[in-house]
Amino acid sequence: MLTYLQIRDFAIIDAIELELRPGLTVLTGETGAGKSILVDALQLLAGGRAGAEVVRHGSERAEITGTFDLSKTPRELKRWLEEQSIAPGEGDELSIRRVVSSDGRSRAYLNGQAVAVQLLREAGNILIDIHGQHEFQSLTRSTAQRELLDGYGRLEQAAGQVGITHRVWLEMLNRTLELESKARDRDAKLELLRYQVSELNALQLKDGEFETLVDERVRLANRGKLAEATQTALTLLYEGEEVSAHAGVSRALQALRGLESVDQKLSAMVPFVEEAAIQIREAARELTHYRDGLELDTTRQTQVEDRLAAIEELARKNRVTPLELTTRSAELTTELASIERADTDLAALRKDLAAALEEFRTLAGQLSAKRTTAGRALAKDITTRMQTLGMSGGRFQVEVTQDGSQEPAQHGVDQIEFRVTANPGQPLRALSKVASGGELSRLSLAVQVSVAARETRCMVFDEVDSGIGGAIAEIVGRELRSLGERGQVLCVTHLPQVASQGHHHLRVAKTTDGRTTRTALTELAPQERVEEIARMLGGVEVTGKAREHAREMLKTHLDLPPEPSPTDRMPALKVKDMLAQAKVAAQSGKDPAAEPKAVGGDPRSTAGESKAVLAARAGDVKATVGAKVHPHGVQAGPAANAKVAPQGVKATDAKSARAAAEEAKVAPAPSDKVPASQSPKSPPAKDAGSSGAKRSGDDNVIDLNAAKAAGRPAAKRR
Repeated sequence: MLTYLQIRDFAIIDAIELELRPGLTVLTGETGAGKSILVDALQLLAGGRAGAEVVRHGSERAEITGTFDLSKTPRELKRWLEEQSIAPGEGDELSIRRVVSSDGRSRAYLNGQAVAVQLLREAGNILIDIHGQHEFQSLTRSTAQRELLDGYGRLEQAAGQVGITHRVWLEMLNRTLELESKARDRDAKLELLRYQVSELNALQLKDGEFETLVDERVRLANRGKLAEATQTALTLLYEGEEVSAHAGVSRALQALRGLESVDQKLSAMVPFVEEAAIQIREAARELTHYRDGLELDTTRQTQVEDRLAAIEELARKNRVTPLELTTRSAELTTELASIERADTDLAALRKDLAAALEEFRTLAGQLSAKRTTAGRALAKDITTRMQTLGMSGGRFQVEVTQDGSQEPAQHGVDQIEFRVTANPGQPLRALSKVASGGELSRLSLAVQVSVAARETRCMVFDEVDSGIGGAIAEIVGRELRSLGERGQVLCVTHLPQVASQGHHHLRVAKTTDGRTTRTALTELAPQERVEEIARMLGGVEVTGKAREHAREMLKTHLDLPPEPSPTDRMPALKVKDMLAQAKVAAQSGKDPAAEPKAVGGDPRSTAGESKAVLAARAGDVKATVGAKVHPHGVQAGPAANAKVAPQGVKATDAKSARAAAEEAKVAPAPSDKVPASQSPKSPPAKDAGSSGAKRSGDDNVIDLNAAKAAGRPAAKRR
């Protein structure tokens, strides 16, 4: 399982660090924000090819680091790490690092140990399984179908054994064909080879002989110069009667020995002079021997020239240099022996070839049986998924056939073909002939989900839901969520139906300051997910309906905070503003019992008025008033379905109103002591407009109508 991902200077990403968890993680964002760049980074981490173009402009290198939890990875990876002598890191983790320089050079590291990219690719194939957005196009190819079937049935190892036996058989076949070809022109070839070998054997050329002869030829050609120089050296060193080195050294030695007794320092120099005399005599002896040799061998030059001419002529006939003649002789001798025993070798090789072919057919037959079984299971699985993907009654079939006349192949002897029908009553057809692109994309998704359901790797889906929508998209999201509950799934999507199913949600956004562009990645909280899903559902402007729909999609598997009501979003009027409005209304002289206009009261003030206040407003009028909340205020009266007294009732004068207000202040009615929501006999009063009440944080109630009638601020009561 991938637990940590760090990306630096990759494409338009400057720096991203991400902690990943099990489950379905969805990645959303506007088109071009860089969602697929994250998938490209994971491909690079898994050993994909990379060039200098992936390095962010102006940077020296791109670096991607990922940490995997080995306790939640396939056992195959641990065996592979042991084979490569790579020890797990602290906490049983594997750290993978990929660095791409701006000059295109790439380096890979496993737990800090430098490895070849090929080894990184082997590890990546075990750790990460990436499904691309155009994978449905490759699904129509027979090779891709065979690989999918082998992956579903866990047949990679069996297919690998078949491939090994095929290579052994193919190598033996090539050797057999080569020997059979040589046998057809065996007689003519034998005659030529025997003649060439006999010539080389007659020459009896030894290793290093040619180089020695060349040196000797040069020496013999300059024999006169060599003899003259030797004689001159002998005369100067030893043979000269008066002027020779040996005579001079001898006289010097005699002079020093006569004075040794006078100065002891001279005795230390005498041995050096004696040594010089000895060296001169030795050199003269060697020079004399060399001079005598030059004078005695007068016919050697002719022998050397003849031998070199023979070697060079034979080398030209065999089209090699004289130095390569000994190697050529060995090759021709080996080839001659091989042809002479070709009959025996060919018979033995044919026997081995038949055994290799038999072993291949045995393993290929076992692989065919396993593929047939896996094909039936895969067909049943995909057929079941087709029913939920809008192809009710559709069928899927995997045909595994063998052609006995076909030569053995690397993958075995099977021909794999996916056949499908999306509508009941229609015959099965090859998947490559399905005309509808939507059907093909849904089938591809069903195949990928079925194959991935058996995987324990980190699965990455890059917009594999393209071409679908509506209820089908929601079902796809559920399938991906089900996969995530058994492992780890990363999904790049543009569909809100899929994004709403994620256990975790990451939003990818692109920002720019006019000079540089960056991609940022944010993990969304529940309320932020609502906004992101609403954005995906809506258009340029996100509406309240889109948010409601987004909450509806998310609340089935996500705990969301309660949505604030519209009145909660409205700012409450200040007390002084309400008093000012009441004073203006009282001075206007309007009938308090008449339907007031909106005065900006707080719509949340829905408690009923006291009987005393109603009496102060309308005398003995007994009415149950219903209030209708408006976005900009509160209105009461006929428009709010209010029930009022007969028209003959008149409003009381200001004095009676003031008395009623005092009565409400001193002795409130019993009904005021019981909250409207707890009244057992009548529904709570909603005439906020007629009451003009506002509840503050300390539950104080301001009677606006009474204040309006009296022409002074309303009294407060607890």
